[in-house]
Amino acid sequence: MLKGLDPLLTPDLLSALRAMGHGDEIAIVDGNYPAASSGPPVVRLDGVSAEAAANAVLSVMPLDDFVPEAAWCMAVVDDPEAEQPIFDAFRDALARHETTEFTLNKLERYAFYARVAGCFAVVATGERRLYGNLILKKGVVRTN
Repeated sequence: MLKGLDPLLTPDLLSALRAMGHGDEIAIVDGNYPAASSGPPVVRLDGVSAEAAANAVLSVMPLDDFVPEAAWCMAVVDDPEAEQPIFDAFRDALARHETTEFTLNKLERYAFYARVAGCFAVVATGERRLYGNLILKKGVVRTN
């Protein structure tokens, strides 16, 4: 345990987050997501919600403010305008840890899968809510 760090930030997850560079992306996925076959290394957070994982990651990782979009969820299949309850949880995490300029954007299912394949790492959670999948693009830590 370390002071000031969310205990969900396991050694493997902290290592992945620290190794990521500006513009790298990390996916946080639900229990139904095919994480092991998606390509990138998988960090397991079994029994943890995607919402809790997002809050833990965003507590130490800045989002990329050099691009128009830095956070994406998976759009509902056959109804891309539909909202799922977990989308609001993701928006709340963004609002808690970042500025209001960051919005939650949606990607069609197969576009989401393709983007995850290019991520630095995948965090496999035990999230049971449908569409509990999120991609975050890492930004920079500025010095004063």
